[in-house]
Amino acid sequence: MTASHSDSLVVLFGATAGAYGAKLGSDERELILLVWQVVDLPSKKVGTLHKSLVKADNLELSDQCREVSGLTPEGLGKAEPLDRVLQQFIQLVSSDLKVFGRNSYTLCSDGQLLIRQVLHPETSKKNFLLSECFYSFYDLRKEFHTCYPSSAAVKDQTIKTMAEYLGLGTDEAEEDFGVWQVKTMVAIIFSMLSENCDHIFTDPETVKYKYETGPCSKSETVDSETVIRARGLPWQSSDQDIARFFKGLNIAKGGVALCLNAQGRRNGEALVRFVNSEQRDLALERHKHHMGSRYIEVYKATGEEFLKIAGGTSNEVAQFLSKENQVIIRMRGLPFTATQEDVLGFLGPECPVTGGKEGLLFVKYPDGRPTGDAFVLFSCEEYAQNALKKHKEILGKRYIELFRSTAAEVQQVLNRYMSTPLIPTLPTPIIPVIPPPYTIATGSIRDCVRLRGLPYTAGIDDILDFMGDATADIKPHGVHMVLNQQGRPSGDAFIQMKSADKAFMVAQKCHKKMMKDRYVEVFQCSGEEMNFVLMGGTLNRSGLSPPPCKLPCLSPPAYAAFQTAAVIPAEAALYQPQALLPTARTPQASAAAPPAVTYYPAQAAQLYMNYTAYYPSPPVSPTTVGYLAAPPGAVAAAATATHTPLLPQPGALVRMQGLPYNTGMKEILSFFQGYQYAPDDYNGLIQLSEQARSVLQAPKEWVCL
Repeated sequence: MTASHSDSLVVLFGATAGAYGAKLGSDERELILLVWQVVDLPSKKVGTLHKSLVKADNLELSDQCREVSGLTPEGLGKAEPLDRVLQQFIQLVSSDLKVFGRNSYTLCSDGQLLIRQVLHPETSKKNFLLSECFYSFYDLRKEFHTCYPSSAAVKDQTIKTMAEYLGLGTDEAEEDFGVWQVKTMVAIIFSMLSENCDHIFTDPETVKYKYETGPCSKSETVDSETVIRARGLPWQSSDQDIARFFKGLNIAKGGVALCLNAQGRRNGEALVRFVNSEQRDLALERHKHHMGSRYIEVYKATGEEFLKIAGGTSNEVAQFLSKENQVIIRMRGLPFTATQEDVLGFLGPECPVTGGKEGLLFVKYPDGRPTGDAFVLFSCEEYAQNALKKHKEILGKRYIELFRSTAAEVQQVLNRYMSTPLIPTLPTPIIPVIPPPYTIATGSIRDCVRLRGLPYTAGIDDILDFMGDATADIKPHGVHMVLNQQGRPSGDAFIQMKSADKAFMVAQKCHKKMMKDRYVEVFQCSGEEMNFVLMGGTLNRSGLSPPPCKLPCLSPPAYAAFQTAAVIPAEAALYQPQALLPTARTPQASAAAPPAVTYYPAQAAQLYMNYTAYYPSPPVSPTTVGYLAAPPGAVAAAATATHTPLLPQPGALVRMQGLPYNTGMKEILSFFQGYQYAPDDYNGLIQLSEQARSVLQAPKEWVCL
């Protein structure tokens, strides 16, 4: 039992099988030793000194541990496991307190590492609860510095330096490891209780019992010294899982913000805000600690980054999140016609929603159209677990996905959708930029290399750094990133070299070379093998496996179809419009199409463009098409040279993504009904069949194609 001001202290010291001192707990090694003694403050008397070995799951000891502690694996093998040792600790402390007639106590340790970085994380991983006494303790270093302000800074204090400051004996060889430390700490406490100091222990450190959820406003001020970024999280991780990973450290209310990717799905990263910089610094020591079988990277982050992810301005969201200590579940894939009654009926009476309809928040676009996402509040873990059991059950004709969510994710999803323009248009005056003409190599010459095992965060610059001096031997536009079926990096890339000899040398030099803590395999291959993979096939030890579908209309953008322009002005380049909007696949149609204008900045001419290849799917525009403002002189020169009209200033070219596969011309025109379009102005830019042109030129009459 504890109290804010206790009559007794329990001086506690511990050691792990790994690092010692300032790095205690930073290597995730288990506790192997506990030593403690009760100190009665009013009478200045002490109880029996207890020393207990702890049997770890892994009995291997570090060299530093062997040298400092003198312990051996054989001796530890006969000890009790941690849960039984902690039970004995509670019983023996209670017995010692009865001798002094006390019933309350507070722990006192040398710094915060033993409590925050060892005991709490280890017991959390081993799935047993710590006694209440481990959630409040005195940091002897802070208390000592308060009592003796002229002593060294808190972070530089040790038991030995505090003893030397007071002139106490410091011969550790006279006592067993752990025993000397506890006896010296007791002597330091008695010095602080002397008439000269008369120190009173009144303000203990606390450890939060659980993580508190809550909203965050963009108007809040977040100290950058309190924020970290955790990377490598399992995609299904919740805010409670992250709080458990940082068990022992105090996370600010609503301080866990899960990051989402461009598709609105979790990307394995989170921003975590702690109550102060001291807690943040302890969190950084958990870099590459494990969550299950995965190690988690921990880095510094800024307050601006946290607010960008977790901050919100919507009153509707603030009202939804105003109910504290609620479990939030995200529903994804709802029918667009789903109502609040439909969702409540789907969840059923076994998982009642907090506040009924008030506990539901549908995510919508700015024009009020539903996105298919919703957030639901539950008052307890039991109801949330019942709801999660309905994962992928059917509502209407669609299966519904359910996931744990957070207040920060609610803000992030709402911010993302509410900031999405209804029909994105290009700023004017601009001209679409696509790469200059080139052709992907084919044939059996092994002048290409394949990179396998790339970090998913690796980009073109990372690959070029990885290649080193061999970068000079890469063909222009010869770096090809491979995406998976979801459009995310697959960890593979292909590079076209200038010759087979260059490809062989790169494969020999770079094979199993490290890139961002991962080794990358590099193999020599041919252009034919590269094309097979870029079109959806597989290349492995068994040889080549053809793409699932060989239909021309289902292959990735046909780069080989890009034709070289007859004339290229000094500041502009020409390209065939079918590179962006392919409408016909015959050479005759390609030749007949007039060229359009594209401006290339001088610095962009030497870039190794990031051409991503999709697995078979309906034809899409290259994702690397960007837009850059063209200097007026370049536009005028290009227009004069080609006699091609530019895009009219009042209008713009838009690109549509996510169309159903069976969408036709009529559905697209119906979608844009009410918006003005100028088909005559685009005749020179977009190659149309006569039938399509007749549809575009009929403003009120729809024709089925």
